[in-house]
Amino acid sequence: MTPHRKILLHFDTDPLPSVFDRIVALDSGADEVLSYGGVRREQVRDLVHGAIFTRGSKDLKHTAIFIGGRNVALGEELLAEVKNHLLPQFGLTVSALLDSNGANTTAAATARIAAEQVELKSCRVTLLGGSGPVGQRIAMLLARQKARIRITSLTMETAKQACEAVARWMPEAGLEPLSPRNAEELLSVLEGQEVVIGAGAAGVQLLPLAVRRRLNGIRLLIDLNAVPPAGIEGVEVGDSGIERHGVRAFGAIAMGQRKMKIHQAAMRQLFERNDQVLDIEEVYGLAGS
Repeated sequence: MTPHRKILLHFDTDPLPSVFDRIVALDSGADEVLSYGGVRREQVRDLVHGAIFTRGSKDLKHTAIFIGGRNVALGEELLAEVKNHLLPQFGLTVSALLDSNGANTTAAATARIAAEQVELKSCRVTLLGGSGPVGQRIAMLLARQKARIRITSLTMETAKQACEAVARWMPEAGLEPLSPRNAEELLSVLEGQEVVIGAGAAGVQLLPLAVRRRLNGIRLLIDLNAVPPAGIEGVEVGDSGIERHGVRAFGAIAMGQRKMKIHQAAMRQLFERNDQVLDIEEVYGLAGS
């Protein structure tokens, strides 16, 4: 009998399914990628049923679902809808991975590198521009390791909303929202911090070198921005643990390489069993394997 091909159903919330995600899936061992663009909640049931009713339960580990696209909130809705339409009581399930906008794999890579570089328990961490989905997931992962976290945003309201979102995942997390308006306020925010992570919008400078040079005690800088100017001035995109002004630094390319390894590992994991849901914590677990 011909072995079953590994088929990945790719649900993308954008009108055009991501070429990047399709290539990674094929390079990670999928034999076929069936990509659907502009997927909405009401379309998920039929897509899921098409996946689970075509093969016997013992063979469903060869079918899996990947949810991508730039809209993380909508991706989360699609994952919830996928789970609603699986039938585990009959063994009719397939494994699913959520990585909308690369949020889970990027956050897992960032948190894993931070954990490798510093002792996170009671560590003081600031997420600059960290109110978005990636920043929130980084905060959640670091909070699970008892780090003390500050999240900054352009407005205090969005910073508070981000902290509240993380607290819903982690009620015991130590979180502080802040919105520095100028260099002096930023200096005050970062005084005494040990880890600073630039997680803001592409091409936005969050930490000028002039401010950073006035700070003492920072041990680790991570900048996720690959688009000039750097989010943390002085950190180069290719930095991978190099010292910059006496501080270990990691730039966007080094982070991207780690993210890619995690992304590929998660894709391979999908075809190990048919009963997995790979969200942020599961993806972080794979980041250490």
